[in-house]
Amino acid sequence: MLKGMKVIVIGLLCLLVAAPAALAGGNVVIKGSTTVLPIAQAASEAYMKLHKDVNISLSGGGSGDGIKALVDKSTDIADSSREMKKQETDLAKSKGVNPMAHVVAIDAIVPIVNPKNKVKDLSTDQLSQIYQGKITNWKEVGGENLAIVVTSRDSSSGTYESWGHLVLNGAKVTPRAQLQASNGAIVQAISKNRYAIGYIGIGYLNKSVKAVTVNGIQASAKTALSKEYPVARPLYMYTDGAPKGDTEGFIKFLLSKKGQEIVKKEGFVPIK
Repeated sequence: MLKGMKVIVIGLLCLLVAAPAALAGGNVVIKGSTTVLPIAQAASEAYMKLHKDVNISLSGGGSGDGIKALVDKSTDIADSSREMKKQETDLAKSKGVNPMAHVVAIDAIVPIVNPKNKVKDLSTDQLSQIYQGKITNWKEVGGENLAIVVTSRDSSSGTYESWGHLVLNGAKVTPRAQLQASNGAIVQAISKNRYAIGYIGIGYLNKSVKAVTVNGIQASAKTALSKEYPVARPLYMYTDGAPKGDTEGFIKFLLSKKGQEIVKKEGFVPIK
């Protein structure tokens, strides 16, 4: 009798241990970069149509926030428009998290101005000087005699980090810069201010703003892949070690031919 009871008790314990995993099954949490967000959102919708038992929840906030969530184990996937820093990787490993990078797309960071602005091209040096606050008037770069309003992403943004590396070469952005929390907010700010300049991921370009060429080169899929366009970078999804279950299924889907077609449709550059 006692032996039979032990079997029942062990069976109940196994069910209790398995219950949380069963409840969590089919749920994927994605947090991080607002640049990667349109790709993640469109791919999530497509994946959930194919897998109706799966629920994918999304939120932006910036690459830094996504990486923090991965370190805190509060997300399955961290979207990032930059590579993780050594200190972030070290912190993650100290907490038992082993970050694994998955490059899902290529992005070109595009400087934008108001459509009324006559400036069409800027060199990387001119952009650097504008963002450092050394060039302060549009007439200095072939425009009208108007003060330049510098608009930038905030420091939690991977796009901010990439712009700082690729354009500013590590120099600091002028403290007069107006900081925005997302690509969408940059677009909105520039569309309403003829004095302003900003930068966004290529997938956010629309008719309310004007793209500026860099060193005479237009941002496109071709120039980004060839690295001819000077302000291009990979877009990442980070997982804790090799992904499993629906997290693995989602990333494999995004890297598939159909997933990369979604990347292209969203205005970004497929890696394949």
